[in-house]
Amino acid sequence: MNTIQVPAREDVSATNQAIFDQLKSKLGFVPNLYATLAHSENALGSYLTFQNAKSSISGKAREVVNLVVSQVNECEYCLAAHTAIGGMVGFSAEQILEIRSGRAAFDVKLDALAKLVRSIAQNRGRADQALVEAFFAAGWTRENLVDAIVVVGDKTVTNYLHSTTRVPVDFPAAPALPAALAVAA
Repeated sequence: MNTIQVPAREDVSATNQAIFDQLKSKLGFVPNLYATLAHSENALGSYLTFQNAKSSISGKAREVVNLVVSQVNECEYCLAAHTAIGGMVGFSAEQILEIRSGRAAFDVKLDALAKLVRSIAQNRGRADQALVEAFFAAGWTRENLVDAIVVVGDKTVTNYLHSTTRVPVDFPAAPALPAALAVAA
């Protein structure tokens, strides 16, 4: 059961109404999790600024981080949303499941990212140093490391928001992670 209702456009401030209008024109709808941020006068705008900031981790790499962190945090909302987005950036359904398990054997560089991010998320930032070294050995930079950690923080915010509020998921449900992938991770 959700503890907080998703606000309608007329229930939020004029500033947030303008953001709702922008989201609707860009995405075709206002995702429930974004709408929930609008209970705060500032959170929605601040979050979108944070999420859309320039980063060396973008496109497929960003979706790797989003999927891995959402799986570690067991966020059904973000898993659903990022499964959809992962397909839009070119990952197959099988690759998305593998990424969620903390691996990407189909791409050496993304594999190093997925393994490191999983370690960061599971260990609350205390990453396995061997995975940090493997990340650099795969061709990532110190800038990429810092930006990946920022994306972990971004995704953690929405994972925690959904886990606390339990607002309805308005994306197609993500498939369950097969036991074989969950165990191997």
